[in-house]
Amino acid sequence: MERGKDVVLDGVEITYPNGFTAVHETHLKVEAGEFFSILGPSGCGKTTILRSVSGFVEPSRGRVLIGGEDQRGKGPNARPTALIFQNLALFPLMPVWENVAFGLEARGVGKRARREKADELLQLVALGDQAEKKPSELSGGQRQRVAIARALAVGPSVLLLDEPLSALDLKLRQHMRAELRAIQKKTGVTFIYITHDQGEALTMSDRIAVMNAGRIEQVGGADEIYSSPHTAFAASFVGEANQFRGRVTAVTGDYAHIKTAHGQFIGRNPVGLRDGDEAILFIRPEAMVLDAGDNQMMARMERRDLEGAFVNMMLRTPTGAQITVCVPNTSATQISADAAQFGFRSEDAVVLPEGPLARTGGEELAAQ
Repeated sequence: MERGKDVVLDGVEITYPNGFTAVHETHLKVEAGEFFSILGPSGCGKTTILRSVSGFVEPSRGRVLIGGEDQRGKGPNARPTALIFQNLALFPLMPVWENVAFGLEARGVGKRARREKADELLQLVALGDQAEKKPSELSGGQRQRVAIARALAVGPSVLLLDEPLSALDLKLRQHMRAELRAIQKKTGVTFIYITHDQGEALTMSDRIAVMNAGRIEQVGGADEIYSSPHTAFAASFVGEANQFRGRVTAVTGDYAHIKTAHGQFIGRNPVGLRDGDEAILFIRPEAMVLDAGDNQMMARMERRDLEGAFVNMMLRTPTGAQITVCVPNTSATQISADAAQFGFRSEDAVVLPEGPLARTGGEELAAQ
């Protein structure tokens, strides 16, 4: 099987005949053999990018290069890619091994060679004993692995996956995340994975591109995307975050001081905000601590949601803001409805320019 190749979007822009621009000018490089995810809400353009790499959509401007070769004018069958859709489209009357080998038959490969390749790939995806079964006799996760084996059978350098786990239940999705990552590591094929599920992207990816409204807002590793977002959208879309809107009053070193309706706070200043800039401070619920931290506020318990090993506490400040605090589920986390003092360390917070948020749940917090 051919090893993965890099994929470069060189100024790719995709505008439809009706004038709608699905993807604005995009420059992006996916490294060879990388598990790369494009993460964003529905309609943000991520599937359009995938279709431009696969050859189903031609860019209005710019180029797609795979392994350094310009793909202009090449259809899907002429590119070193394979695409897995949400709908796996397995053939119900064919046994599993024939489903896997279907692409080889279309290329004129003999039956014996097809069967050998199918058996090899079924072993790879831990389905070596399921070759003669029909797809209807398999579980959802097993059918997913058949689709992956079928895609790998034609020897792609780049495997493109468009929300392939969305139809599975939570436990199975979590299991398949590990399966997909293991298969990618074994094959060395470049994976480009499309998802709106931040959990999938954070757990599987070497790197992630956060996309919104046809533009890639940030590219980085999972830790970087989660802990050091660069835009208000990235901070609010990836994970939960308490949000405090205000104005920068001072900048000291790598930190910004921000005045909000709920108090004066300090946080990291990664994009170089200046005195007087409108901004939002973001702080993760797990970074909020009881009676500690550089930044302090009073809050009263309104609701306590148990999620097994963790407890989410919904609190209300005297100014009316709702904040969320996430703590381990231990006896020490029992907090009464009486007002208590909470805080967070300045290094755990980030102050970013005012901009679109991923959802409206933080509007009350962000209100001045």
